[in-house]
Amino acid sequence: MTVSDSGSRNGSGDASAQGAPDTSLPGSLTGKTVLVTGAAAGVGQGIALALGAAGASVVVTARRKEAAAEVADAIVAAGGTAAGVVCDVTSAEAVDAALAAAVEQFGRLDAVVHNATSRRSSEPVDLEHAPVDLWNEHAAVASVASYTLARAAHPYLKATAGSYLLLTSPAGMQGSANLSFYAAAKGAQRGFVKSLAREWGPDKIRVNGLAPLAVTPALDNAMRLDPTMEPRVTALIPMGWIGDTETDIGPCAVFLCSAASRYVTGQTLVVSGGRMTAL
Repeated sequence: MTVSDSGSRNGSGDASAQGAPDTSLPGSLTGKTVLVTGAAAGVGQGIALALGAAGASVVVTARRKEAAAEVADAIVAAGGTAAGVVCDVTSAEAVDAALAAAVEQFGRLDAVVHNATSRRSSEPVDLEHAPVDLWNEHAAVASVASYTLARAAHPYLKATAGSYLLLTSPAGMQGSANLSFYAAAKGAQRGFVKSLAREWGPDKIRVNGLAPLAVTPALDNAMRLDPTMEPRVTALIPMGWIGDTETDIGPCAVFLCSAASRYVTGQTLVVSGGRMTAL
């Protein structure tokens, strides 16, 4: 583990950099490299751990060196391969450096998972009193970074017929009272997924979204502050529990980054235990 500062003829969505057909088992990420933003905690951490367990070389990015190293070390301790890379997704230069570091470390880039979101994403505020800096922060970390990452990652993903995955939210589909800025940023990502899937289809790059409902540090804190929240939320979920980031959400990200989903693009997969059934 290190920490740094910085298509085949049949249409297979997982061809090698040399254009040879992918012979790995569907769902396996052995020999593949995946970069995950915002992977220090919550959904990003769960996805990074699941990717490592599926055989990927995982590039764990976070704003703090120690946080990236901790998750990368956990993947290595479990028998996987990982590197920690410091990256502030609001900086185009930092994004370029992180992607270059991933390729320098592992020789290729097969998927990018953009999970990073504002640290204020769960901060409720009514529109009348919402500060413009909160809007700008949501836009910078979610919407603008989606574009910055896509533009920088395109040549690498085109070389491997790879996958670009954006972590959006049910809030971006059904709205969320007092979280309108967050919902707007997540809704924008879903539109970006649809459009970019059409644009990048000829390059054999798949673009998808993943909208999870899972226990994150932010949700955990909210449930501690309001003991009625967990039973209220759980009562709305047909399967009866709030998802786990690694065991419930992570495998879905593995699917969307692997050859198992080679004919899936432009879609948003909602992983909510049945909480949302109408899109």
